This record gives sequence, C-alpha cells and structure tokens, in this order.
Amino acid sequence: MKFISKSDSPFEFTYDDVFLVPSRSKVSSRYDVDLATLDGTGTTIPLIIANMTAVAGRRMAEVVARRGGLVVIPQDIPIDVVGEVIKWVKGRHLIHDTPLTLSPSSTVGEGLSLINKRTHGAVVVVDKGEPIGIVTESDCEGVDRFTQLKDVMSADLLMFEEDIDPKDAFERLREDRHKLAPVVDANNSLIGVLTRKGALRATLYAPNVDKKGRLRIASAIGINGDVVRYARELSELEVDTLVIDTAHGHQDKMLSAIEKVAALGLQIPLVAGNVVTSSGVRDLVNAGANIVKVGVGPGAMCTTRMMTGVGRPQLSALIECSEEAHRLGAHIWADGGVKYPRDVALALAAGASNVMIGSWFVGTFESPGDLHKDSSGRLYKESFGMASARAVKNRTASESSFERARKTIFEEGISKGRIYNDPERPGAEDLIDHIVAGVRSAFTYTGASAIAEFQEKALVGIQSSAGFKEGRPVQQGW
Repeated sequence: MKFISKSDSPFEFTYDDVFLVPSRSKVSSRYDVDLATLDGTGTTIPLIIANMTAVAGRRMAEVVARRGGLVVIPQDIPIDVVGEVIKWVKGRHLIHDTPLTLSPSSTVGEGLSLINKRTHGAVVVVDKGEPIGIVTESDCEGVDRFTQLKDVMSADLLMFEEDIDPKDAFERLREDRHKLAPVVDANNSLIGVLTRKGALRATLYAPNVDKKGRLRIASAIGINGDVVRYARELSELEVDTLVIDTAHGHQDKMLSAIEKVAALGLQIPLVAGNVVTSSGVRDLVNAGANIVKVGVGPGAMCTTRMMTGVGRPQLSALIECSEEAHRLGAHIWADGGVKYPRDVALALAAGASNVMIGSWFVGTFESPGDLHKDSSGRLYKESFGMASARAVKNRTASESSFERARKTIFEEGISKGRIYNDPERPGAEDLIDHIVAGVRSAFTYTGASAIAEFQEKALVGIQSSAGFKEGRPVQQGW
C-alpha cells in the first residue's frame, strides 16, 4: 500500500480518511480475482466473524465457512457446547443448506417460530425421514396457529439428488418456478435444501475446508484460567484455528498464555490480540503467535476510547502492524471498524490477511439472537460488546453472586444495542455477496488478481470529510 502523495498531516487515519486510486489494470472481470488468504486459516474469502456471543453460533459458522470464511466461537461458551458446535459444523454439507424440518402433525405456530431461522423462509415437512411437503410464511397467513402443517403445506415438490450439478439445479428450479428444493440421498431421506441463490453461490465460492474436506471453525479462549487445558481440549475437539483473545493484548499475561499454548505444538494457526503497535505485534509473534489481531476501540459495541481514551485509528494501526508482521513472517487480522465493503478492501490494502466483522452480521437471520419487531414493524436483533456488563455476567455465571456483581461494576461496552435486519440483505450470505462484490471490484480497479498483489499495488489518497461525503450515494434526492 502506497500513498499517492506524501502527507504532512499530524493525524492518523481511519477508513473514512482515505480512498483507493484507480490504476491501469489487466484484470477485466471480478471473476478473475482470487480472494484466498495465505495465513493458514484456509479462508477463500478474507472474512472472519468475530467471537461475539450475539453473532457467532453454529448456524453462522456453517454458512460462513461454506462460502469460504471463518467464524470464531466465543470464549464464554462451555467447552462441551463448543465441542457439539464443532462436530455439528464439520458434519454439514459443502453445498446443500441444512434444512429446517417438522413433522406433518406439527403446528403452524411451530413452523412460524422456525421460518426466520433461514433466509429462504421455508420449513420442510418430513415423515419417516422423507420430505413430503414445504411450508412458507405465506402458507401460514390467516391460518390458526394450532393448524397442523399437513393441512397447509405444499406437496408439489421438486427434489434433487445429492450429486446434482449446481448449474443444473438452478435451471430446474427456474423452469419449474420453485425457489428451493429438498435434496435427498439414495434412500429418499432428506439431507439438505438447495435454493436458486444457493446453487449460484456454489459456483462462485469455494468452501473453507480442513484436510478431511469438512467445514472449518475457530474458537477463542481467554488469558485467565487453565489456558493450556482449554487449548488442548479444543485441539482434541478438532478446532481449526485457536484465538487467544483479550481487549489489551500487549500484556505479560497474554505473552505467557501464548508461550504456553505454542509449546503444545498443536499444528493449528494461533491467533492472539488485540494490539495496535509494531512493538505489540513483535512481542506476540516472538511469543509464538502466527496471526495478530489488530484493533483497539473501533468496534460498534465498544466504548473503550470514550471510557479510557485508549485506542488508535484503525487504518494507521493496520499499516504499522502489518509491516512488522510481514517482516517477521507472520500475519494480521483487521478487527473492528468495518461498516462498508470499501473498509474491507482498505483493510486488505493496509496489509491484513483477513478482516474480522462482528456487529454488521448481528442482524442477519443466521445470528444466534431472537428476532424482534420495533414499534414500526422493523425487524432487529440485540447486540452487545464482549466487555460489557451483560457479557461479563454471562461469562462469570459459575462464580459467586458477589464476585459477579463486583466485576460488572466496571462496565466497558454497550450491553444492549439494536442491529436492524436489512430487508435487501437479510441473511449472512447476502452480506457476504455484498462485501465480496465490492472487494473484487476494488481489486480490478487496482489491477490486482490476488491479495498479495493488491497490497503491493494499492495506491491511496487522503480525503477530507467532504471528500468522503461526496462518494456516498444520494438515495432520496438532493
């Protein structure tokens, strides 16, 4: 990454402060861009879903890994539950989506409670393992909630075999005017569903898979407690990437935790953070980290900068930290502050191998939270920071009431925020499409077909707030 002109500005930069300059390019199509990363995590698109309880669950992990990214399960989830999540995700199909299923005698009320757990908005009615019907929200309109699904379902099914070619599946769905179809095995047992968009995406994305061809998943641990035992147990559960996470990563306790875990020789990428300086990167890498998370204070649910004055504008932190990481043969993840696809492109240009996103994905159907409606009927889910009183309360559930109350006194982070579901991009895959489209286009404008080339060729300029405003679309007139 280079600046178009030398800056004498005394200020450091956020994503909003800069822009990418178009350059001569031989890359004529977005489809010629390869977004695979080389940091050992296996990602084929440079997206990591942050280890926030409000966003990172098994459903999110499945969907994101199928499209090439990676989800980090939070550190406050019990180890036995994490084991179940890892096993479940690794058992998912690489192409076909996991269906929502109910029996013919299940009620419309039960169906409505499940439909919004998937973007396709349908429940497959199954009898003895075989699909016999599909129920959508429109099928349930004006129907008593205790009506059985067999009385409202559509039995006009188009069904696919497991090995169907995605292109053929799309054409058959289009010709038969179906939005989705159940996928069955040789015994006619349901194994998944495939939508039109799902078929298209199967031709556009490569899943993030381990050496056994299963979807990958990451998990976080803290720096307190028996770090070695947790790390060893997660490795035995076949976690693919281990993240040692704390708000202030440049501290002795973190360095000690990294050294102990690195000494286990687990043969999986070890991520640690967060830091914002080259010295922080150097210390964490020398302690044994392969990847360093960069970012203090830019997150949507984080109040660190307002509470403490501590942090650093994210783009400047990335530039300095990536230079040191690359010098040491390590990598960085950009953690926090991303609001638009342009920000992901800029983080990559600044040297990140992957970009970590949290709150942006909270409002999607795949996040773990319940879907709510506000007074105007808009759908939303609740988000909260992982250093907030709410998160601390959840994380310390096994401690005494006194200790729990004591720790929540010093709250740092928002305990309750609304993240609205975007009706144009309601699902995680819709957001991934949105982000990847922007990043791929940024590569073509720069003349780069891969991340390393993009980082070398990216030319940026500094802009005023008016310059940033000029680049934003006007949707409702002047």
